[in-house]
Amino acid sequence: MELRGFEVGQAAMVAGWATSAQEVSLLSGRTAFPFPAELVGSWPKVADDVRSYLYYVGGEPVGYGELWLDDDEDEVELARIIVRPASRGLGIGTAFVKALLGPALEAGYSEVFIRVRPDNDVAIRTYRRVGFEYVAADLADEWNKDQPVAYTWMQYPTAVG
Repeated sequence: MELRGFEVGQAAMVAGWATSAQEVSLLSGRTAFPFPAELVGSWPKVADDVRSYLYYVGGEPVGYGELWLDDDEDEVELARIIVRPASRGLGIGTAFVKALLGPALEAGYSEVFIRVRPDNDVAIRTYRRVGFEYVAADLADEWNKDQPVAYTWMQYPTAVG
């Protein structure tokens, strides 16, 4: 199992992992299916503070995810996490999120967050297994006031945060 940097040439593969309009919505908030590869390919180019990764098992890419680094807030957010359909239900998501925590924690920010759509029960269970905890309801309400969805916000316990 290995975490590697994502390359734009892999965008069509990752876009193909969203197999329904519901999965596209969970990943990006969009509803158009199929998911446009050029959109996935544009994600790493949006800002210098985004780190995109592929997770490999047995030499095969099985997961995509990002770290959003925020110097102003002294935090990092795990984002846009998806596992290849054939690899779901095998514990790979849990291992992948743990792998993403490596560079997230090494980045040195005091807090690590993740937001997830409240109807994404599988992801919420995965993040809870890894150790993420729900943020206080009043804080989640504050963060959600300008969001398109009332996300479930979770925080990873850090020694600093």
